[in-house]
Amino acid sequence: MPNIFDVELIFTLIPKLLKYLPVTIELTAISMLAGLLLGLLLAIIRIKKIPVLYQLSVVFISFIRGTPILVQLYLSYAGIPLLLKYYNFYHDTGYNVNSIPSIFYVLLALSLNEAAYNSEIIRAALLSVDRGQIEAAHSLGMTYGQVLRRVILPEAFIVALPTLGNALIGLMKGTSLAFVCSVVEITAQSRILAGNNLRFFESYCALALIYWGMTILIERAIALLERRLDIDFKSLRKRKGEVILD
Repeated sequence: MPNIFDVELIFTLIPKLLKYLPVTIELTAISMLAGLLLGLLLAIIRIKKIPVLYQLSVVFISFIRGTPILVQLYLSYAGIPLLLKYYNFYHDTGYNVNSIPSIFYVLLALSLNEAAYNSEIIRAALLSVDRGQIEAAHSLGMTYGQVLRRVILPEAFIVALPTLGNALIGLMKGTSLAFVCSVVEITAQSRILAGNNLRFFESYCALALIYWGMTILIERAIALLERRLDIDFKSLRKRKGEVILD
């Protein structure tokens, strides 16, 4: 009887896939950081209802949330080179489209996608902060930037952390689509290995175990950070003489 399923091969493939794990981590970390910063900016624009920027942010978020990330990757990978070619033609410039690394298109698409979703998470968290604390800070002569940094963001971050943790896990799994832009990370490498030995199921089982392990690590890290921040926040409020109701 032929060897239909090779369990040992799964554990043989895992070390080979882990060599490309740094690419997945890089894509996840950079995209999440950029998504948080841009998401915060979009959230503030929507809360303040800044003219023009508010309307643009609404359209941007609607488009990103209304289209699959796979389509956005294709648009980034095919659209940016096309725009550069048009720019070169009409402005007589010589930008080398082929010199742009493929990972740039992936980072751009993932960052914009994450920003759109994070902006809604952050906006809800910012609006959850007690207005009394904000007004008290303003009465002390603080500017909006100071209130945002010292009062709003610390409290909003605690509220948003669980949802942002889920977003981080989703982003990490979303990097598996980077192969459409010719970026080789663990998913693309699993396809390459499966094509070499025709053991597709074993290769994907090894890949699934790696993603599962990474998800567990992120969940544990977020839970630990939640407990730590909650303790720190309660200690801070007690020092201010406020009563904490458990």
